Formats: sequence, structure tokens, C-alpha cells
Amino acid sequence: MNEPFARYFDTSGWDRSAVLSGGARMIPISTPMGQFRVWTKRTGTNPDLKVLLLHGGPGGTSEEFECFDTWFPPAGIEYYHYDQLGSFRSDQPDDPSLWDLDRFVDEVEQVRRALGLTADNFVLLGQSWGGLLAMEYAVQYPAALKALVISNMMSSCRLYNDYAQNVLMPAMDQAALAEIKRFEAEGKTADPRYEQLLTEHHYVFHVCRMPVADWPDPVTRSFAHINPAIYVPMQGPSELGLSGTLESWDRSADLQQIQVPTLVIGAAHDTMDPEHMRWMSQQLPRGRYLQCPDGSHLAQFDDPEHYRPGLIDFLHSL
Repeated sequence: MNEPFARYFDTSGWDRSAVLSGGARMIPISTPMGQFRVWTKRTGTNPDLKVLLLHGGPGGTSEEFECFDTWFPPAGIEYYHYDQLGSFRSDQPDDPSLWDLDRFVDEVEQVRRALGLTADNFVLLGQSWGGLLAMEYAVQYPAALKALVISNMMSSCRLYNDYAQNVLMPAMDQAALAEIKRFEAEGKTADPRYEQLLTEHHYVFHVCRMPVADWPDPVTRSFAHINPAIYVPMQGPSELGLSGTLESWDRSADLQQIQVPTLVIGAAHDTMDPEHMRWMSQQLPRGRYLQCPDGSHLAQFDDPEHYRPGLIDFLHSL
């Protein structure tokens, strides 16, 4: 999501020193550039079912999962909010070398160990970039998982770009699209007009399908708190496709290696191709697909009627 959205929301009064309340914990993380801390927060107790949440971005926040705070406790699910390194409630080192996929995978493994999650109970749930990170983790650490949830993320960034180019862009207002592309070509993605065009012609159709004024508070806060120092180099400055360091990422051929029960969640109006995500579920040896017919990229907010029961049913089936 476009980092200049932060200016739409005033977060100047937010006290980052107050985040260690209600089960929150700062976990030390070792990196090639030294030791830092990441924020986590545990809710619930279930020795057999512990879900670690991987937010989108890169550089987003776990605020995008706050709707789970009303879903999971009544369902008896233990879960962990977690802001990845560089994200809002975690340390934010100014070192571009840290924004590397393999380092993020290693960070997730360190968090898993620190929280005491094991293959008997550890479920990894990733949304968008978090879904990419979850797939990569599952390939590199298959023995650590009990189950996996991939929400609103394709297994190939190239195919994601193809979907944006061949399906989403042709359906847009072409005059608006031309203006958006002009801003991008000129490197003016921080221009308020660029943000306005994306909001009117893309976000409210494919990111969160409701007027921006009606977006849930966690969505507006997650936009406001995204870290552009991570987002732009990894995702790229454009919202219509991906052009950063993740551009060549593809795990489509490796999905068959993921042997644990896996739920893939797609949405009819997503920025990601729902048919590709259905195909992903068919490649996974123990895959299941959940379609959100009224949802978009943040289907947990704009189609909870399908997202919530489908996700909880999967978790209970474990």
C-alpha cells in the first residue's frame, strides 16, 4: 500500500513507549548488523493451537489483524500479534541491508523459538507480504509447522504483475490510469493527486471495498504506520504491480514441498488473482481454498462474513 497514505491520518499523539501492555513482549532478534527487538502480543491459551500473525507490507503492522481480537478468543484460539523488524511497534534501524527476504525468514524462526512454538501447535498465518513470507518460511523450515494459512497472496510476483497488467488495469478508467502512470514515470508518487487517483480508482475497489471515510480504524492506522524505508525498496513505489527487490520471487514450483495442512484465502475483487490462489491450493498436498466473494485485498475487513467462519473452521479442523 502506498506509503504517502500516512499523511491522511494524524498519529502524532501515539506513544510507542506504551505498547508493552496486555501481554505484549519485546523479543530480541540477532541480525548481521547487531541485535534489535521486535514487538509481540499474546492473547489466549491453547496448548494445541497457537497462531503467529505475519502482517503485510513489507513494513506494515499487525494492526491489520485487530479484527481477530473479536474472532479468536471466543473460538479458543491462542494467537500472537507481531510487528516485524522495522515496523511500527518494533525497533526501526536505519540500515537498508536488513530489508532482505532471507533475513526476515530467519527473524520469524527466532520469534518462533522465543515464543516456544512447536510443530505440535504452531500455525503461521500471513496476509499479503506476510503470505509471501509465510510460504518462504514453510519451504525453509517445514519441520517447524503444524499448519499454514496464506491469505491474499500469490505464489509468483511475476504472475501478480501479469494480473495487474492484463486484468486490473484494463478495467480501470483509462484516463485516470494514464495519469497514474505518468506520476510513476516522473517519480512523483508522493504527489497528493497520485494518492487521490489511487484511492478513487484502485483502493476502494481492490484493497478495501468501502469508501475511505468508512474504513475501519485498524485499516487507517495500518496505512498511517507503514514504513516506506522498507516498503519502497522491496515492493516498489507503484501500487499497480511490484517492481522492488521481490519482483522475481516465485515459489509456485515448490508448493508441493509444503506438506502441512494449508488454507489459501482469496477474494473475488483482490489485487491478487483469486483463480491463481485456488490453483495454489490444488498444488499443496494438503491444501484447502477459501473464496471471499465480496472481498478484496483486506477481505478480513470487507468480507468478514466469509473470511471469519472459513478461517476458524480450518483452525478448528486441526
